[in-house]
Amino acid sequence: MIRTMRWFFLVGFILSGVNLAFSQMDHRTIRKNNKRLMTYRGKKSNFSKEKKYFSAGFTLSALNYYGDLAPNPGRFSTDLSFTRPAIGFSLSHRMGPRYSLTAGFMYGTLKGSDFSSADPEDAQNGKYRYYRNLSFRNRIKEFSVVAVYDLFENQTTYMSRPNWTPFVFAGLAVFHHNPQALAPATGLNGEPLAEAGEWVNLRPLGTEGQYAKLESTDQNYGIKPYNLIQLSIPMGVGVRFKLHDVVDFSAELGFRYLFTDYIDDVSRNYVDLGILDSELARALSYRGNELTIPDVPRTPVTARNGETYLLINGYGYEYRSNNRGRSENKDIFMVTTFRISYIVGKTMHRAKFR
Repeated sequence: MIRTMRWFFLVGFILSGVNLAFSQMDHRTIRKNNKRLMTYRGKKSNFSKEKKYFSAGFTLSALNYYGDLAPNPGRFSTDLSFTRPAIGFSLSHRMGPRYSLTAGFMYGTLKGSDFSSADPEDAQNGKYRYYRNLSFRNRIKEFSVVAVYDLFENQTTYMSRPNWTPFVFAGLAVFHHNPQALAPATGLNGEPLAEAGEWVNLRPLGTEGQYAKLESTDQNYGIKPYNLIQLSIPMGVGVRFKLHDVVDFSAELGFRYLFTDYIDDVSRNYVDLGILDSELARALSYRGNELTIPDVPRTPVTARNGETYLLINGYGYEYRSNNRGRSENKDIFMVTTFRISYIVGKTMHRAKFR
């Protein structure tokens, strides 16, 4: 029994020594290869094929909306309580000492609400928005291509890239959106709605008269339905850190400058409620009736369909100063992104230098 135990200890000692020797040899080999990679200059040009590489990334982002349903009219007003997550992936190609091109896909949600964001005590900015009482959510599916410019350059291979570098980016994106709102329990005159409590698509309802027959004197005359596929300009800044030979981490702050003002289904004036073709469309075009506000004047207004609605003064009926939104300012949303990237294929490339 004692002899057997001695053999076990002896074999274990030998195996441990062999494993240690191989580990040291492998470590020396990797260090030698890394040194060769970092001093390699290529054969064809100042930034040769061997110095270019691809990286694949996973992104986790936070989305913030800036538009007509923000807390106040300021261009960069937003309600941080409506920050919503987004996920995505990306593929980048390093093309030069400072330049790379990144293609990415992102899926996330934007939200806004007058009732939650606007201050009814703010007579200058918040009161009007609170009385308007509109809200929305919009699920965004975006594909983008951006050029990235690093402030710290890397003239050699991926192994010698800086431990960290700030960068800027700009490009072009195409996205699909579809604004929705939560339907109220009843219509404007108390009739139950079949869609009560459901998220309904706003575009088909034409809440600003997009599908109605408007008169030439109406404020929204000539309005057309908005497209659900839109372009945007992504741009921003970030910083990237080298975590490992083939792993990077980056944090980015970017904005999407849009060519539409209908990310929230709000842009122009109120229209006469009688020209809308359903109780649901009327209930989501004017939502002031859902508020219980003492001492707020309400006026009975007879619409073009012959129905009479009790409306807050300045809301829900055709008049040149009855603004539902501000069409002169396009919507914006902000994307705060954290990205983990893996340099693709370079672990195999390393073996060529052994």
